Amino acid sequence: MKDTDIKRLLYTHLLCIFSIILSVFIPSLFLENFSILETHLTWLCICSGFVTAVNLVLYLAVKPNTSSKRSSLSHKVTRFLKCCIYFLMSCFSFHVIFVLYGAPLIELALETFLFAVILSTFTTVPCLCLLGPNLKAWLRVFSRNGVSSIWENSLQMTTISSFVGAWLGALPIPLDWERPWQMTVERKCSICRSLHVPRMGLGPVIR
Repeated sequence: MKDTDIKRLLYTHLLCIFSIILSVFIPSLFLENFSILETHLTWLCICSGFVTAVNLVLYLAVKPNTSSKRSSLSHKVTRFLKCCIYFLMSCFSFHVIFVLYGAPLIELALETFLFAVILSTFTTVPCLCLLGPNLKAWLRVFSRNGVSSIWENSLQMTTISSFVGAWLGALPIPLDWERPWQMTVERKCSICRSLHVPRMGLGPVIR
């Protein structure tokens, strides 16, 4: 049984990676002038949609948390609505955290929110697919020695890795301010002068 779960888990992660690759190439067939750098906001939305759809299909097909109880249609609808609310709350919570860590409050608000959406896609969506809108199960999985299956162990590791990756991915951003996808030198220096902080003192802006 454990070997079967490991194989299913491996296939699930491989298909999620494949969905990210598809989100890079498939939109270029339907959208003109599509590229990750030039139309990065569009790509963030598409990538989030691809990963969410793949997660839903995979977890419905694999069903690692099957329950012996048959739920009614109204219960399923209520559960789905709760999951949507949890996802939106996660997006807004991450957005607030990014602002507190230095992202602009009003300027580039859309970029910051879409970054919160993509991070929620890689963290909250798998939790909702596997555990559902059950806060007690979430606390159990992310508490010390609270994992009861290989699926929950994978969920714990991928969620923490997503947070760490988002943090580490922002560190080299100030090294390429002169690139087209970053702030211009003149604009950055004017902000530094207005805030009376050194150049490297500004927190990275996720765009």
